[in-house]
Parts: sequence; structure tokens; C-alpha cells
Amino acid sequence: MPDGCRPLEGQRVVVVGGTSGMGLGAVHAASEAGAEVVVAGRRPTSERERVRPDGGLVRHVVLDVTDEASVRTAFEAIGSLDHLFVTATPSAGSGLFLDQDVQTAQRFMNDKFFGSWACARYAAPRMRAGSITFLTGCASVRPRSGLTMATAAFAALEALSQALALELGPLRVNTIRPGLVDSAMWNFLDDDARENLRRKTRETFPVRRIGSIDDIGHAALFLMTNPM
Repeated sequence: MPDGCRPLEGQRVVVVGGTSGMGLGAVHAASEAGAEVVVAGRRPTSERERVRPDGGLVRHVVLDVTDEASVRTAFEAIGSLDHLFVTATPSAGSGLFLDQDVQTAQRFMNDKFFGSWACARYAAPRMRAGSITFLTGCASVRPRSGLTMATAAFAALEALSQALALELGPLRVNTIRPGLVDSAMWNFLDDDARENLRRKTRETFPVRRIGSIDDIGHAALFLMTNPM
């Protein structure tokens, strides 16, 4: 960001799921834009990566999106805010449809969809102005085998975003639907496999590179600072 350009100066941004991956990219971007950033997630604060020191104030709170009481308590403690970005996505629950039971499917929907719902529900009454942004994924429009519940949850969250944009206006409500991003979600690959993924992306993607968590941060910052 250019020197002296701090469009979020004096504003408070809450990033749920900001302890790693794409959420961490948004924490970096909002902090560098001058915001007071509240990083919310299940991970103990002592185990979290610390944001680069050239940004604004960053503080950490514990919030479990799978527990409505935890979400409500966290936002009561946070107080007023200007922007909410919810990136938290469960690590388990996907898989082949015929290998799942109802409990497994419900757990993914509860964690992703209703976890995001709860964050918006308890943040919105405390928002001075600004925006709510959810993170989904391309599975919402390009289903793949083994991602049945991710497809359903992402599509439901995108529909919720549209409905909330009408009901909560003038608050702005949007969704970021990332494609292939080089983030912690690929940590299950070894170094060779991960580099092979990057190579294939360079060969086939028009931009000749894989997406980065900073790209997601830039997209989130645009939605926070764009008044329309």
C-alpha cells in the first residue's frame, strides 16, 4: 500500500478465522490500511501468527463459530465495529455423499453456514456503518465429487449474503468466492506435490501464477473501502 494511504484509519475490522490462511491475508491488508483489527478464532492466542509490525493496532480474541454463546460473548466484548469478514471454514465434513451420515452433513452446514450466520447476527447490531463479507468457494457454482456439503453450504451462504444486503442496508453485504489459493488448506501436500501444483497453475492460468492470501486480503479491503 502506498505510503500515507490508510483508508481504514479510525475504523475497527473483525476478521473471524483470521489466525491463518486467507483470513490472515485480510488481517494484513486491513492492518496496513490503518484499521484496528480484531483477530477472532478458536486457536489459543499464544499459538497465533503475529501480523507484520508496519500496520495498525491488532488484538486477538477467542471465538468458536460452532458455539453460538461463544460468538455472542465475543461480540459483546468487542463492542462497536465497522467491518466484519468471516472466513472460518471447517476442516472436516466434506467427503463422498454415500460415505456420510446426516450428522456429518449437518456438522459441516452448522459450522460454515450457521457459524457465519451467527457472526453476522451478533455483529450487525454493533456496526456503526460499513460492511459484512463472507468467504465461500468456487464449489458453490462448480461442484466436484467429494464436496457435496461444501457446495451446499457455500451456495446457501451466498444466498444469505444477497438477502442480508437488502435487510441490513445501508450496511453492505458481499461474498468473496476464491479460486485456487496457495494457503494453509494445501498443507496436507508434501513440498514436491505443492510445487507441482504451483507449476501446473503457472502453465495453465492466464495470470501465470497461483492465487495468494494477500490477493484475498486486497479483495476484502476493496469491499471494505468501496462505498457502493
